[in-house]
Amino acid sequence: MRGERLIRVLGISGSLREASSNSALVRAAVRLAPPGIEVSAYGELADIPPFNPDLDIDAGPAAVSRFRAALQSSDAILISSPEYAHGVSGVLKNALDWVVSSGELIDKPIALINTSSRATHAHAALCETLTTMSGHLVRDASITIPIGGTALDANGNLSDACMSSSLVSAIEVLAHAVSHHRHSS
Repeated sequence: MRGERLIRVLGISGSLREASSNSALVRAAVRLAPPGIEVSAYGELADIPPFNPDLDIDAGPAAVSRFRAALQSSDAILISSPEYAHGVSGVLKNALDWVVSSGELIDKPIALINTSSRATHAHAALCETLTTMSGHLVRDASITIPIGGTALDANGNLSDACMSSSLVSAIEVLAHAVSHHRHSS
C-alpha cells in the first residue's frame, strides 16, 4: 500500500456492555492496525435515538448526524456485534436503520467480525441487512475470532497472538478491498 493514502476504517461494536468482548475486539483492531491503515472506534451508538422516519429529514438528530459523518469519512467499516435472542443487538440495528435512506454504506467495504462461533443468527441477519443497504460485504475479511476468558488480558485487551494475527489479516483483507475499490472507481 506504499504510495497510497491512508485507509480509514471505522470500528463499530454492537454492544454497550462495559466488559464486552466485541468492544475489546474493536479496541484490539485500533491497536493492531498495520501501517497505512487507521482503525478508529465509534463509541456513540448509545446516543443515537430510536429510529423514527418522521425525524429522518436532512441531517436528523445530532447523534445521527455524527454517526453518518463518521461512516461517510471512513473508507471501510469493521463491525463486531453480539447476538441477542438470535438477532442483531438493538442498538446496532437501530443505528443502521438511521442510514438506510441517507446511503453512507452504499458500496462501502464492510467486514463482520464475530466473537462466538455460536452467534450465527445475528451474523446472517447483519449480512442480510448490510447487503440490502448495498454495503459491500467483504466475506474474506469477515471472520470468527472466538474470544474466551483466556484471550483477553486483565484490562480486557486481546492477548492471544494467534487471534491477534487473524484480526490483523482481516484488517489487511478489508484494506485491500478498499484499494481495489479505489482503483476500479
